[in-house]
Amino acid sequence: MPRALFSVSSKQGIVGLAKELVRLGWEIVASGGTGQTLAESGIPVTKVERVTGQSEMLGGRVKTLHPAIHSAILARDTAEDFAELAASGIAPISLVVCNLYPFSESIRDPDVTVKEAVEQIDIGGVTLLRAAAKNFARVVVLCDPADYSSVLVALKTEGTTDIEQRRELAVKAFAHSRDYDEAIHAYLCESEIAEPVDSDVPEGISIGVQRSHELRYGENPHQAAAYYTRSGEQTPLGADQLAGKQLSYNNILDIDAAWRAVSSFDEPTVVIVKHLNPTGIASAATVAEAFPLALASDSKSAFGGIIAANRTVEMAFIDALGAMFVEAIIAPSYGYEVVQKLQSGRKNCRVLQMSRPFTGTSFEFRSVMDGLLLQRSDIGDPPASRMRTVTKRIPIDEEMESLLFAWKAVQHVKSNAIVLAQGRRTVGIGGGLPSRVDAAELAIRKAAGETPNAAMASDAFFPFADSIEMAASSGVTCVIQPGGSIRDSQVIEAADYHDMAMIFTNTRHFRH
Repeated sequence: MPRALFSVSSKQGIVGLAKELVRLGWEIVASGGTGQTLAESGIPVTKVERVTGQSEMLGGRVKTLHPAIHSAILARDTAEDFAELAASGIAPISLVVCNLYPFSESIRDPDVTVKEAVEQIDIGGVTLLRAAAKNFARVVVLCDPADYSSVLVALKTEGTTDIEQRRELAVKAFAHSRDYDEAIHAYLCESEIAEPVDSDVPEGISIGVQRSHELRYGENPHQAAAYYTRSGEQTPLGADQLAGKQLSYNNILDIDAAWRAVSSFDEPTVVIVKHLNPTGIASAATVAEAFPLALASDSKSAFGGIIAANRTVEMAFIDALGAMFVEAIIAPSYGYEVVQKLQSGRKNCRVLQMSRPFTGTSFEFRSVMDGLLLQRSDIGDPPASRMRTVTKRIPIDEEMESLLFAWKAVQHVKSNAIVLAQGRRTVGIGGGLPSRVDAAELAIRKAAGETPNAAMASDAFFPFADSIEMAASSGVTCVIQPGGSIRDSQVIEAADYHDMAMIFTNTRHFRH
């Protein structure tokens, strides 16, 4: 009589599988709760303890870790191995049904402790999977209920499974245990018990991602693409999609950029993003009031963009949109009637609800040829950084408000980045250009005459005074920049000549 071992966390489909195996003449061996589930369904079950001669130990931590189990699985299809099993009174196991403790599911709970998470690390199950998968020449391993039916079909029609099927199932089992271990490693690397003590970055990393779903295409139609996640969430950033079409590759990138940007502002703020660059950022008493201010920064480029708001979106906000074409909106919440109106009037607009702001506590990855780059997220000036006025004239209060807003905004613009701001709104943005003076020229041109009394922010130092001269001639009255150029004295001299106020932050914010 062939023997099958059942030891599962998820009981999905096991009763039907076991019943069919019994009808085909198989003996079912099962552990703990799995055996109880099968027995309650009237299926004859041999308990693991009867096979091992040993009761479960340590509160169930040790059940199947025993030579009587693993020699029965690992025995090769040879007379020598079977004779050795027979001499020890052990019957071979030809099929293993096993899935693992829900570790990834448990760590999604933000309140889970490391102690609780560790208890969801499966040991015996992983060992069973690896043993059965290693011996796929003889043993069938099932870790996914979706494969139960195909194995039953093979057993009913052919009396056995073929080597190709067993190999495919083994590959699946090894992938399952690989992803499981990567999730554990990634979690422990980020928990307090594994915090690196001698470096800000870890020596080794485990990404542990799973494909959530395939995308229609990548940046362009000829590029295949998919969305992968570490958390098991089905949408980017863990947001809930309330309406609209499936997100595209480019949508996901722009949504991420917009949400990062809007999360850095405490007051009600709207950020409009196009091709990873903000076209406009504004803060006001409400996001409905902030939107038209952000739109005015560059209304032409905002067409087909992504809009992020850091407060609840109400009807006044939607009314302010008018007929503007928007690819997606992301916000922490929406009024009920807002979602209904968007669903009926903007069927293609993706509407995403994001419950938590971007905090920048995790690492960022970038792929390069044959490798990965890792860095801590840039979430603003380090706590120890200090701003200082370097010109003869000190900024007045109105200028200081514009300077600080522009400085926060410029951190989200692709380098080289220049932002012009008046109060709590951008009026011109120039970014993603190899020349800083070209970025300044673009920002001034985008401002379309709103440069008088504006503040100018630069993500890195000005290598020459040419951008200062250009800004002064357009009416800009104050500048904020990191400083650090070998020509700082010339830049300061130019600002003093035009009676401009200039602040050095001593912190750079490149964004490539």
